[in-house]
Amino acid sequence: MTRYNGCSSPAAGPLLLSYYERHVFFCCNQREPGAQCCQNHGAQALRDYAKSRVKALKLSGEGKVRINSAGCLDRCDEGPVLVIYPEAVWYNYVDREDIDEIITKHLQNGRIVDRLRI
Repeated sequence: MTRYNGCSSPAAGPLLLSYYERHVFFCCNQREPGAQCCQNHGAQALRDYAKSRVKALKLSGEGKVRINSAGCLDRCDEGPVLVIYPEAVWYNYVDREDIDEIITKHLQNGRIVDRLRI
């Protein structure tokens, strides 16, 4: 289903709204042995946890939240990292408690988690 905001520009046509309210990308890249990367910190397991929590809280689906794995987001020294769009807010996280805080504060209530922001 394509959604529009009802406005149109003669040059650009109607303005398309995003399919998701927020899109979360977890860097799950694995570099060669010894190189710094998010996957060295269990990024995929924490991404899987976030996806299951978002589904359990009924936050996922059209017009809501989408959790995705991403390749390298090029912030390896700050990892593990995730980014939430459309706000373009980057976070570093360590464990499930950090993920729960991001879900509760940012995804449910629209507030940035300053202590995890990078």
